[in-house]
Amino acid sequence: MREIILNFPKQFRVGIKTGKTIKLKIRPQKICICGIGGSALPANLLSMIIGEYKLNIPLIIQRDYLLPASVNKKTLLICISYSGNTEETISCLKEGLKRNLKIVLISSDGKLENFAKKYNLPIAFVPKGYPPRMALGYLFGALVGILNNLNLVPNSLIKNLRNLDKKLNPPKLEKEGKILAKKLQGKIPLIYASNRFKYLARIWKIKFNENTKIPAFWNYFPELNHNEMTGFENISNLKSQISNLIYLIILQDRSDHQRNKKRMELTLKVLKKRGIKGEIIKLTGKTFLEKLFNSIILSDWVSFYLAKYYGIDPIPVKMVEEFKKLMKE
Repeated sequence: MREIILNFPKQFRVGIKTGKTIKLKIRPQKICICGIGGSALPANLLSMIIGEYKLNIPLIIQRDYLLPASVNKKTLLICISYSGNTEETISCLKEGLKRNLKIVLISSDGKLENFAKKYNLPIAFVPKGYPPRMALGYLFGALVGILNNLNLVPNSLIKNLRNLDKKLNPPKLEKEGKILAKKLQGKIPLIYASNRFKYLARIWKIKFNENTKIPAFWNYFPELNHNEMTGFENISNLKSQISNLIYLIILQDRSDHQRNKKRMELTLKVLKKRGIKGEIIKLTGKTFLEKLFNSIILSDWVSFYLAKYYGIDPIPVKMVEEFKKLMKE
């Protein structure tokens, strides 16, 4: 796992290269990306990139068995399953085939490869042998490469993504990850961010779930100040003393709205009065991409070292595999 984190910046170039092999003579009016778990994370990143680059890509993200009603013949269906065997994604793929949609696949192996051969579907292969959540650079690079061939994302994005292997510095973030992991021992992480970076908070949550095997939760400003925050109002009277079990992580960027920055600071202050510990972690990097992936690398280090403190192997997800077997019975 440590080697995967250290080498993560190298994934983008490989992913882009495989994505660029997919050449389609279409101009879709919208894109629907089907994926779940770690394989859905590239779609969440894309949604943030679209907003930052002000791209005109109507995007639908589907984490389920059925395609949304808004999907039609002018929609490009992109099915992402790192393992190639994700049943929800395969279900959407089958529906897409029945509806005669334009389909592209991204995978490393599995049943998606068989579908590609049987139905002559274009497929971008990424390197196999990784936990899906840790192959994010490969998957996202492949997705962006495909969209670049369709002239849906600019060449500047491709260039910036390729250059991340020179800009990102995982060893530099390792020490910070160790320090935060120590603070989180015995705690349940609660990750907040602005609406603009809400999917980044979600990725942090997933890394704690899958790497550290602990509960974690996420939300975003300003929405959480109108509902979730009130859930801590009576916390001091609860016999279980939940406040001692929670650690608040607020992800903040200098570009966040000033009112949201004030909300972050006040939320931390208000919750600390109720016995909840936490801190604001500022996003670092010169560009939007650097900020995103520096933060993701930090989440990897924190969840990795917290797993080490608990004596847990961060790579396998035994409960997920156990659940999959139960679903087959």
